[in-house]
Amino acid sequence: MPERPRAILILGGTREASNLAEQLCRREGLRVVSSLAGRTMKPLTGAGEWRIGGFGGVEGLATFLRDEGIDTVIDATHPFAETMSLHAVEAASRIGISLLTLLRPAWERRTDDRWVEVGGLNEAALAVPEGGRAFLALGSQHIGAFAERADAHFIVRMVDRPRQAPPLASCELVIGRPGDTVADEIELFRSRSVTCIVSRNSGGGSYEKIQAARELGIPVIMIARPVPQPGATFATVDALLSAID
Repeated sequence: MPERPRAILILGGTREASNLAEQLCRREGLRVVSSLAGRTMKPLTGAGEWRIGGFGGVEGLATFLRDEGIDTVIDATHPFAETMSLHAVEAASRIGISLLTLLRPAWERRTDDRWVEVGGLNEAALAVPEGGRAFLALGSQHIGAFAERADAHFIVRMVDRPRQAPPLASCELVIGRPGDTVADEIELFRSRSVTCIVSRNSGGGSYEKIQAARELGIPVIMIARPVPQPGATFATVDALLSAID
């Protein structure tokens, strides 16, 4: 009977996760399964096996790990995916398998950046100037914190058009993914007369909006990252790959 391939579950949703899956699939003797939360209608998938949707908490994730014979979990989720990262730690510990985390470095403020650094969404909502035209570079599930700010106008970018209008007194939607270049983002901000940007310090790609804000002299209300979960953490795909025999 042939030996069972080593099974790796990648908790994805980031460009790094897709890159990681592609490179792992080139190795012999590995079964690579990637999981996405499924928050967009057309998620970006790639190499290996894929599953879309949540697990049903720690118990559901632990059951999946056990049933699928997963040997290693790689948490390559968004740096702000606190709940999923916590579930990964607890489920991997419960099953007794290894957990590796891919956490890209946070963006660092430059001397020519105009950042207002805040600790969370509620603080960010309070920091939006009265009468401002704020660009929300956030997921659709995070804009509710700004619902009380009827004294400001919001420009909200979403990958998919929502089924219901956002809970904001004054807003307009920009449907699509972030611009490919800094020039694209500059044009967007100028065309919408944006006066400030609200962003989470995600690090990695999608930095064009931050560069565009810098060039235009637009202040950025930057939401700090949550405290990462403990464990083996790697800043790059290559560094993590080197830790997998």
